[in-house]
Amino acid sequence: MAILRPGVIVLTAFCFLASANAQQPSMEKHVPALDVTSMDRSIDPCVDFFAYSCGGWIKNNPIPPDQSSWDTYSKMEDGNKDRLRGILEAASAPDPKRNAVSQKIGDYYASCTDEPAIEAKGAEPLKTIFDRIAKISSKPEIADIASSMVTDNVLFRFESIQDFRDANQVVANADQGGLGLPDRDYYLKDDAKSQELRTKYLAHVQKMFELLGDAPNVAATEAQTVMRIETALAKGSLTRVQRRDPKSLDHKMASIELEKISPEFHWQVYFTKVGLPKLESLNVSVPEFFKTLNEEINKESLPDWKTYLRWHLVHASAPNLSSAFLNENFAFYGKTLQGQEQLKPRWKRCTEYVDGYLGEALGQVYVEKYFSPEAKREVQKIVKEIQTAMEQDINGLPWMSPSTKQQALAKLHGMANKIGYPDKWRDYSKLEIVRGDNLGNFKRARQFEFNRQLGKIGKPVDRGEWDMTPPTVNAYYNPQMNDINFPAGVLQPPAFDLNSDAAPNYGDTGGTVGHELTHGFDDEGRQFDAQGNLRDWWTAEDAKEFQQRADCISNQYSNYTIIDDIKINGKLTLGEDVADLGGLLLAYMAWKQDTKDQKLEPIDDLTPDQRFFVGYGQSWCGQSRDETKRLRATVDPHSPEKYRTNGVVSNMPQFQEAFHCKAGSPMVNQNRCRVW
Repeated sequence: MAILRPGVIVLTAFCFLASANAQQPSMEKHVPALDVTSMDRSIDPCVDFFAYSCGGWIKNNPIPPDQSSWDTYSKMEDGNKDRLRGILEAASAPDPKRNAVSQKIGDYYASCTDEPAIEAKGAEPLKTIFDRIAKISSKPEIADIASSMVTDNVLFRFESIQDFRDANQVVANADQGGLGLPDRDYYLKDDAKSQELRTKYLAHVQKMFELLGDAPNVAATEAQTVMRIETALAKGSLTRVQRRDPKSLDHKMASIELEKISPEFHWQVYFTKVGLPKLESLNVSVPEFFKTLNEEINKESLPDWKTYLRWHLVHASAPNLSSAFLNENFAFYGKTLQGQEQLKPRWKRCTEYVDGYLGEALGQVYVEKYFSPEAKREVQKIVKEIQTAMEQDINGLPWMSPSTKQQALAKLHGMANKIGYPDKWRDYSKLEIVRGDNLGNFKRARQFEFNRQLGKIGKPVDRGEWDMTPPTVNAYYNPQMNDINFPAGVLQPPAFDLNSDAAPNYGDTGGTVGHELTHGFDDEGRQFDAQGNLRDWWTAEDAKEFQQRADCISNQYSNYTIIDDIKINGKLTLGEDVADLGGLLLAYMAWKQDTKDQKLEPIDDLTPDQRFFVGYGQSWCGQSRDETKRLRATVDPHSPEKYRTNGVVSNMPQFQEAFHCKAGSPMVNQNRCRVW
């Protein structure tokens, strides 16, 4: 549950490498960078390379009942939770010698895993705010109550971001939000499945109101009220594809201008209550949304707005309430939307919460135990090799003019590499953690993070800051920071194995590093300069050449079917698809350069080039439940794992040569696409 800033391009389920020098618990089973038992050699790699690389893995790794999908990196993440559990259980044991870090993470975990105490309280911890909502006597007071529910996704999102045009400064930002379903499209699409999900959502909202004590007929009416208000807010929201263009989110204005757009919401009251009484300007990501919000505040009755507020309070708190609320929340958001069969064990959920809200406190212990200085140095070496390959690639592009190349190289050379963990740990001393107060800890932790973010406004950007916690099994590129980030949690086998030959390491790890670098030059990242400012540094002709090549990739992926008749939205996944292809091409270049003076021999009846590609293919081994496939088709900017494999290799003549694929084979794209 990492706290991610708008504009950050985040790679879910992404991998990197770990050094053999990193400390590994002796009971952990070693997983090699290339596992031949995960392959299915009965499959022709030129027909379906994903099945060839991963057929054995999928057969031997059914989706666990508490998971909505299961792949190489979710399996890594699950194993990582076992490590974190050991740290947290040790820290939660009462010990007068515990330091401040251990005390905070241990007491949060102990409170979260204390089921009897949580069960006994029911929804009682919410009573104070429910009473405040009940006492609202006029619509102007909505701003006051919204300021006390800033972490509950009420009405809109409010936060701090880097200024789009001056990336060295932090500004306040108001953005669309206020929905209970995962995306605006869930409210607006008319297909049978969407209508069915809305019916089930209504039933879920009704049930939650009933758990609060409302009569069934009253709760049913309240659910309709929630749906009506949220649907209106959805209509005023941008689509995910529209939001991929950063220019669509860049609307700096004086606070008084926002007040003119939505005068029914008392902004000055809100700003004062959240601690910004003298806020003169801010960015308003989606002005049309706030016009819609204004219309709805004016149109809907005060009792209906109270209903909406009550819903979002219980909705945001449900995972930390007693079992009746917890289970009903899971029944819809876990089972119905994602197809999960079982709720994750409490220890896993609590581990996620501690990592999400005290991640750099937990990370200090994690890094000391599992990530050595030697591992960090090895990672830095690999990253530099991939950067060198990208520099060569840019210099050799036949379609890019010298002036644009100069700007691209300046951006590449200005890109910061963050490996493992921050240079300076976050200070949690002002966050109060009370043993035995689970919901209170949850609320205070979220409020602490909200206050921390708002405390940046008007100040220079801290370019040493991370948007993911050190134990996270993931990686990302941030275009406004112009940095790539690889947390310690993802720097471990099977993503990288120093005991392996280089080929699969470069196919997996190298592909990931190249992916991150390429994000700086995808359809979104290319709009930011070396300092992270939203600035067009392309000539008109070069931009046209880029777009033609990007359209080739978008059109290719838009023809792939996810499930039933649902195709990939190639415009939504374009940035990730461009980065996947560019990343593997860079990794291949770096690998060839690294091993140019070596005589490489086949291993396991696979040539070195074949091992490179299988290493890449096995980085995407995985499968998802049908419900999750439908969810991801709407909200996920990443293509399904199968196409992250087959879509990439089908564009690479190096793959065709490695596996002797004939023209016309499914894994040979007749209209090859390439940007970088």
